[in-house]
Amino acid sequence: MDRPLELMDWKRRVAAMYAAVREGDGDPEAVQAFRRGKDALFAGHPQSPLPEDRRAAFTGLPYFPHDPAWRVAAHLEPEPDGPELVIPTSTGEPTRFLRVGFVSPVLGGAAVRLAVYWLQGYGGGVFLPFRDALAGRQTYGGGRYLLDTVKGADLGTAGDGALVLDFNMAFNPSCAYDPRWSCPLAPPENVLDIAVTAGEMAPGA
Repeated sequence: MDRPLELMDWKRRVAAMYAAVREGDGDPEAVQAFRRGKDALFAGHPQSPLPEDRRAAFTGLPYFPHDPAWRVAAHLEPEPDGPELVIPTSTGEPTRFLRVGFVSPVLGGAAVRLAVYWLQGYGGGVFLPFRDALAGRQTYGGGRYLLDTVKGADLGTAGDGALVLDFNMAFNPSCAYDPRWSCPLAPPENVLDIAVTAGEMAPGA
């Protein structure tokens, strides 16, 4: 399979897995099925973020235990004239985003505020990265992603139009597994001072 077709296949599979999570509407088994499917892709798909020499020994991504308390919904507070930002990447290449608003969920009893971005590239896409207080220890130091619709990471909306933010689905960027990947890092405005004990843990944690 040619590389563009491999990438298309990867994106198609991931999008279908997210569709199943949205249909599950908070069902923990839907999240567990997603994790099993992602492990299979990491182990055997040619577009796996893992280096080829590590795939045979791969036994699964590390996760915090599923906790329904980390699934919340929050309305997007639009920022009609939000600034265009250049968000640093792991390789130093600039990536341009437009800040389109903020969400203010309550996480672990604490009110937080996170910026939501729109990728300034062909087709665009919603992007919500964050970095929590465990970064560099139990979670990846560059932060994790919650939404990245360019790559199919879309958790949908609640009946009232609020964005579904299930931190059990928080995932590491590809550069956490191999430095050859270029990944936007969580910007300072999305650095949280709380520990988000949900979603993917740092590789090797």
